Amino acid sequence: MRTHNGTSVARITHVMAAVALAGLGAAGGVAWAQQQPAAQAQRLTLRQAVAQGVERSREVALARLRYEAAQREAGLSRSQFLPNLYAGSGAAYSSGFPLAAGGGAPALVSVTYNQALFDPLARSEVRAAEQRQEQLRLALDVARDAVIVRVASAYLELAKVRRSRELVLRERESAARILAFTRQRAEAGLELPIEVTRAQLTAARIEQSIARLEDREDSLAEQLRNDLGIGPDQPLDVAAEDLPAAGEPDAGLLNQAVQNSLAVRQAASEREAMAARLRGERGSRWPTFSVTGQYNVLAKFNDYDVFFNKFQRNNFVAGVQIRIPIFAARTSAGVAAAQANLAAAEMAVEAKRSEVSLDVRHRARQGRETDTAREVARLELELAQQSLGVLQAQFNEGRASLRDLEAAQLEQNDKWLAFLDADFARQQAQLELMRATGQVAQLVQ
Repeated sequence: MRTHNGTSVARITHVMAAVALAGLGAAGGVAWAQQQPAAQAQRLTLRQAVAQGVERSREVALARLRYEAAQREAGLSRSQFLPNLYAGSGAAYSSGFPLAAGGGAPALVSVTYNQALFDPLARSEVRAAEQRQEQLRLALDVARDAVIVRVASAYLELAKVRRSRELVLRERESAARILAFTRQRAEAGLELPIEVTRAQLTAARIEQSIARLEDREDSLAEQLRNDLGIGPDQPLDVAAEDLPAAGEPDAGLLNQAVQNSLAVRQAASEREAMAARLRGERGSRWPTFSVTGQYNVLAKFNDYDVFFNKFQRNNFVAGVQIRIPIFAARTSAGVAAAQANLAAAEMAVEAKRSEVSLDVRHRARQGRETDTAREVARLELELAQQSLGVLQAQFNEGRASLRDLEAAQLEQNDKWLAFLDADFARQQAQLELMRATGQVAQLVQ
């Protein structure tokens, strides 16, 4: 290792390098500091951002409208088992026997009543509509969870990118001072021209990293503003936060994941709809019962007194309508089709259960891998910080070269960026595990 003890050049070298690198040692301990927000920046915590994203999400609003439409359709299907009363008029001129269009009798006022009492096939349609409503309610939860994961991921990555950009900006200032110092040494004949080129390359790489991080920051901020429904020019102030632990993948967690899985519950709802359809098809062999009634006010100008022995203006009929199937070819075909659909739905439920179980195990393994990767990155960063401290002390004593100190600083910077990437990867794995186990809604509670 080359030293310059006893010379003015050496003293100048050490002083200028110390000034150039004076702020670098503090970067490791203060790298988590957030940039000063712009004027009137909207500061949001992770929970606030997620809640606002769900509240203003177009996907969630669309899913809610579809769910409400399914509720109305289910009510429409149930209406045939509720009282239905209609009033109207069938007044018409008749010549000859009084006969209205459709085979009825002309009447000044007509009131009809009908209500289904027992109709297994129609009742199965009601059950199917209710299950359709349940599936769309679950689809609303799916849309909500997707928005939560997207907003949380963008929020956490934006915080990570801003911390990374802060580190690289500090490195740019130091690299510029080191480049100027290296040029002075080269002009004094103390460094080879290749060292100047190497310093220029380092500065160019830093500029490339800054451009990449700024582009990513702009993209994430734009995406987050769009998800939160705020203005395109509104500054955002975010901060690094930790996510709640999802738990270890034991038997209890797997059972909870299967029970909470929206995909499994949607498949189970479809199975219930197919089972209700099969019960209805089988029940269509039985008679159907409904209550009917009718009240008519007749007029003499329709010549009722000519064709009937006695004319009565007010007429009323009420009773039970019974329909007995003697031979219905569609019943057997309907039962066979319903059985096939039910078998397919049952298989879909089992497939979804297996898929969710495998996905939870996979996400849990990914979580463990990212935890260990983060710990390795943390230890590598700590080692790089300690190595930089040792080299800086040696450099101040004249026992280390500027090239060694520069390499140590660059290595520390790389370890910082690697640690931030590893920490974000761990958070991403946590988010996916929380979604797989149905716990992602905790972020808005």
